[in-house]
This record gives sequence, structure tokens and C-alpha cells, in this order.
Amino acid sequence: MSTDTSVTTDIPEGFEPHFRRSPLTDPWEPLYSKRTDRAVIMGLRLAKPHTNARGLIHGGLIAALSDNAMGYSCAQVMGWTSSLVTVSLAVDFIGTAEIGQWLAVETEVIKAGSTICFAQSLVKADDVAIARANGTFRVVPKKE
Repeated sequence: MSTDTSVTTDIPEGFEPHFRRSPLTDPWEPLYSKRTDRAVIMGLRLAKPHTNARGLIHGGLIAALSDNAMGYSCAQVMGWTSSLVTVSLAVDFIGTAEIGQWLAVETEVIKAGSTICFAQSLVKADDVAIARANGTFRVVPKKE
């Protein structure tokens, strides 16, 4: 990859700075997201804070971003009328990624019910699948 910084900071079309921050994800900023009618796709340009000691993407980052993207996608499908909490999360790691690559968590809501929402995601680095995740979320009333 080129050492030109414009190559490593370039953000794919449709992505904007992510609309929600949390103490867990703050060290990983900047995070980006793209909303569709049925999903919130999360993305970021991989950098050193996203890696393990070998300089490869950390599995914990993949798990946390998959959890976020699937929960947000359930909320998107449900019109943001409820909050969601994770009941279960399963992640299969099928590849890896390095600093400079674009990471995208593409999510699909399988079923959104009144008490439970099921979702799955495919995690891609420069459009190559590196992980997949499944999540189950409990629908809870929103706090004021």
C-alpha cells in the first residue's frame, strides 16, 4: 500500500461519522456508519489501536463492532422505538486484516419481534470476508 495518507484515510461513499459514541468505542474513533432501511453498516479504517501485538486486527474489535452493528440494525428495523440488550453473540473468525484496510460490518436483521431480535453480520476487510457473527437481542423499553 502507498505511504500517501490520502489512501489510508479515504472513506467509502455513503459512510458518515458514526452517530453514537460510547466509552468502549471512543479509543477506536473515528468510526463511520451508513444507514439503509434495514441496517446500520459500521466501518473504520484499521489503525494501530485496532490491532493485537502482531499488528493484525484484534478479535475483540470484531466482536464489539459486530455486536454494535447488529443491535443498531435491529433498532433501525424497529424504528428506534425500543432499546436492545445483547442476549447472545457468536463470532466465527475466518480471516484477518492489517492496518490501513477498510473494515465494514454488514448486517442483516433476520427477525425483529416484540421481545427478541435476531441478526447476523459479515465482517469484511477491503471487501474480503474475515468474520461472521450472529446475535440475539432482547427488546427493552427505552429509558427517558
